Amino acid sequence: MCGLVGYSCIPGFEIGKSSLIESKERIGHRGPDDSGIYEDKINGIGLAHTRLSIIDLSELGHQPMIDEPSGVVLAYNGEIYNYRDLRDELVKSGHHFKGHSDTEVLLNLFLEYRNLENGIDIMLKRLNGIFAFAIWDPVKKSTLLARDALGVKPLYYYSNQKTIVFASEIKAMIPLISEIGELDHHAIDRYLTYLWCPGNGTPVKSIRKVNPGEAIWIKDGQLDNRFQWYKLPAFRPQKKLSGKTESISGTTEHLRTAVQRQMVADVPVGAFLSGGLDSSSIVTFAREVNPDIHCFTIESKGEQDSGFVDDLPYAQRVAKHLNVPLEVVTIDSATMIEDLQKMISILDEPLADPASLNVLYISQLARDKGIKVLLSGAGGDDIFSGYRRHKAISNEKYWQWLPKPLLSSLVKISSMADNQHAISRRISKLFSGATLEPKQRLVNYFKWMKRDDLIALFSDDFKSLLYRDHQNDPMLEFLEEIPNELSDLEKMLALEQRFFLADHNLNYTDKMSMAAGVEVRVPFLDLDLVEFANKIPSKYKQRGMTGKWVLKKAMEPYLPKDIIYRPKSGFSAPLERWIRVELNDMIHELLSEKNLKNNGLFNPDEVSKLIQKNQEGKIYASYTIFSILCIEIWCKIHVDF
Repeated sequence: MCGLVGYSCIPGFEIGKSSLIESKERIGHRGPDDSGIYEDKINGIGLAHTRLSIIDLSELGHQPMIDEPSGVVLAYNGEIYNYRDLRDELVKSGHHFKGHSDTEVLLNLFLEYRNLENGIDIMLKRLNGIFAFAIWDPVKKSTLLARDALGVKPLYYYSNQKTIVFASEIKAMIPLISEIGELDHHAIDRYLTYLWCPGNGTPVKSIRKVNPGEAIWIKDGQLDNRFQWYKLPAFRPQKKLSGKTESISGTTEHLRTAVQRQMVADVPVGAFLSGGLDSSSIVTFAREVNPDIHCFTIESKGEQDSGFVDDLPYAQRVAKHLNVPLEVVTIDSATMIEDLQKMISILDEPLADPASLNVLYISQLARDKGIKVLLSGAGGDDIFSGYRRHKAISNEKYWQWLPKPLLSSLVKISSMADNQHAISRRISKLFSGATLEPKQRLVNYFKWMKRDDLIALFSDDFKSLLYRDHQNDPMLEFLEEIPNELSDLEKMLALEQRFFLADHNLNYTDKMSMAAGVEVRVPFLDLDLVEFANKIPSKYKQRGMTGKWVLKKAMEPYLPKDIIYRPKSGFSAPLERWIRVELNDMIHELLSEKNLKNNGLFNPDEVSKLIQKNQEGKIYASYTIFSILCIEIWCKIHVDF
């Protein structure tokens, strides 16, 4: 797992080597073990790489890696789990290897397929792994950018009329960019709406994400061709499994295979262990390979929000049951608040989820203990169900048949529920989209505030820009392409897999772990497992009020039932308390009338009213206020660089 940055210019336009060196240094945390630079001034190509050595720790894994006979150059971030099988095939085809890295396998695989019709598409589909890479082909005088199927590894690009710059993180691109350009108001709107930005947008118009499962050809500093090499299984008609026995046994075997496949490494591999079903399942099968696998969890000190579930006793129970060592990092609100601006700086985007800091703290502890690789339970909820919104969708059948006037009454009555209690808020959320069209109702579950209330928070100038350049919501556009015959739960899971994972969960997991020089792998997102999970009927995923039913049944022979059927929780922070107490001074400073007017994004009066109503308990707007705070911190860090 590494970091890459590079550029492609039009002929005659030159970027200084010192700029590429500075860019490389800005992602040094992603690869503290080695680094390198390749430049071809004549063709206007530059590639830089920082290496976190995981497979083949020798200098033979150095990047950018060059194939001397062809001049093809590769800068690659990721892991190819089936690289040994691919290597054996390539050797039989006449390829020779100097070392034992998956990087060299990827380079030779490109050489094998580059001249075949649809060869690159075929090549990419043969990779089982997580990756983002850039390959310069001097014969075609083109650079190939590609990102893994589900977007586990990030890849951004910047374009103007003379240059395309690309990198693992936005911060690495800055030295190669003449100016960051205009803010993307639609992206800012999405960050506030969802707390993250679905789609390929970032806070600035000139910088975009390469989409999951997408590849782009660049030629002479311009986008030459882009294509989608992977589409989610929801887009492909598949015969569902016939019975629950087949679904349960298949889940067990596919998950075991995924976990053990992803343990390939020449360094120690550890695991996150929250004591929840997902992480506990990962550790269960990992310990079959390594009985002493080191596990890591969080202990939160201090006062917590109502409804808080302490993970530590569950993690300790699982560790004892599986007889694996458990390391605990202790954190408190003061530490997390102190690191808030650091969080935004690391993330490069104003993602408003303080849980990302927990990933950083665990990764730092793991690195201190000599662990470079951690297995994560991320993705279990996104392929098997498990979020509250999945439960809500499954229960829509009990009320969605009501006449529209009655549904409107439900919306009105539920909106008056007491915001002080979590259950009341959930009921209000459940019915907030009752009168919406089906696709809009699905997307509404991801939103944190009513649209009219949210729009009021923006300044008049900001609103005029939003209305001037109308853009459709990427999630709604995505649903337009999804086959109508899919159940609502299947459509929702497709949204989770395409957007919530890549643009939120995986995004912050990668950035925060790599800030500590640790690679995170996600066995639940092994493509064979994802494809299998799509064949499981919805009724075996969300079964009544029980989410992830099939996974829970699959793990009953391995884990205690009080772990399998424990209350749903995740890495969290007492945000409600923070907003009202610990963050109060920061909020009044950064969200003051003067500061808000300076950036011009938000209406100071409306923001002040929102804060006051939240403080008085009249509304629940903690996450919206936190999102505004994160956006303003992002502007403070990046806009005036």
